[in-house]
Amino acid sequence: MRTSTSLLSSATALALLAPMSVARPAHSHQFISAGAYAAHPAEDDEPGTRYWIRPDDLPAPVNDGDPEDPDFMNSPTLVDPPRGMKPKVPDGFAVRVVARGLNQPRVMRTAPNGDVFVAESGSGRVLVLAAKSLRHPPATPVVFTEGLDRPFGIAFYPPDKPRYVYVAAADQVVRFPYRAGDRTARGPAEVIIADIPTERHWTRDLAVAPDGRHLFVSIGSASNVAGAMPEKTPAEIRAWEATHGRGAAWAEEENRAVVRVFEPEGRNVRNYATGLRNCSGMTVQPRTGSLWCTGNERDHLGADLVPDFLTRIRDGGFYGWPWYYTGGNEDPAHAGERPDLQDEVIVPDVLIQAHSSTMQMVFYDENAFPGRYHGDAFATLRGSWNRENRTGYKVVRAIMVNGRPTGVYEDFMTGFVLDEERVWGRPTGIVVTHDGALLVSDDANGTIFRVAPEPSKHDGKAQGRR
Repeated sequence: MRTSTSLLSSATALALLAPMSVARPAHSHQFISAGAYAAHPAEDDEPGTRYWIRPDDLPAPVNDGDPEDPDFMNSPTLVDPPRGMKPKVPDGFAVRVVARGLNQPRVMRTAPNGDVFVAESGSGRVLVLAAKSLRHPPATPVVFTEGLDRPFGIAFYPPDKPRYVYVAAADQVVRFPYRAGDRTARGPAEVIIADIPTERHWTRDLAVAPDGRHLFVSIGSASNVAGAMPEKTPAEIRAWEATHGRGAAWAEEENRAVVRVFEPEGRNVRNYATGLRNCSGMTVQPRTGSLWCTGNERDHLGADLVPDFLTRIRDGGFYGWPWYYTGGNEDPAHAGERPDLQDEVIVPDVLIQAHSSTMQMVFYDENAFPGRYHGDAFATLRGSWNRENRTGYKVVRAIMVNGRPTGVYEDFMTGFVLDEERVWGRPTGIVVTHDGALLVSDDANGTIFRVAPEPSKHDGKAQGRR
């Protein structure tokens, strides 16, 4: 199988799994998982737990993709936050609520002037939280625009001195004229990419390429594993891939399960990477300029398959869906159909416990957090709905060394799962503010949290790296 060429050594990753020196609350326990699936109840998740899931750890599929698999349906009972309860974060950090009562807040992006834009997917609106109000909550949102079909991705273009705010709705990408400090759109929406199909996965994220001349949009699949594609001959497949990309699916999956790249005016749209069932979050790594995706993988192959992931995205890269997963592991629903692809599947950089529902990610490049966090990635896991033992419902930290992924990730913000049935929060959006705090949106209860070091325990200066 084709693997990521710059993964760090096993020795380096194992060293990172060693117990941390950070002080823990008295009730905390140290749970270190070098194997993939040493399970424990999600309500017992604690900041500091580390995981390293490797391709060799994966179990065999438990069935052939049958949606009646008994581990399939287990949606949580969503409840109001218990009085006085806040998420758990590492010792030395504090959590504050900066906004409440929002309707499915999802993607958040920080404008160059420090304001934070929020995609309120449930209402069809994009909101703005003023930078000052984030430091002195509660923040009162202002409606930037409304009337969109499930807005999600947000991007400022050009990134440093933007003239436009791009918004990816479920059915199209639009942009609005913008000047620094605008909190309401100064003009109507201009359609950049129209007629995006909306079946199944509708979360469309946006990112601006480091060259400043292109943007990316992620478009998830129309099905779990593409069961309705008619057969093509080898010649027909070659012709199809010449225009759609290696491993690209067809029929209702045309230009689905992909990341697409386009020019700012909407011209020259093409598939940048294929085989990504649902890249629900994108970001560009500041240190390297690499595009990253969060990946929601397929269902019905068992409680521990298929791992979700965080990964770098390569131009022309093929990530397996629907024929393969996590490298050259063949999906039983497509057995024997595409042996030519088996050695070309890129293994994701950071494998996340299956069904965690990875959503958004961001790299931390400010100095407010201790230096050991600098350059690492934070990602939201909205949580499982189809796994007997719940997983996800937290924010994790993917550990990098010199800008390169180790494959190790660590629980950072937990505590949303009360017991086997009840959940009071589903982390979805995440962004770094200009003062170095993390904002996390919970789309279950419509809350935005601010996570920052406690002033009495950290002086705001960067510490030494690991």
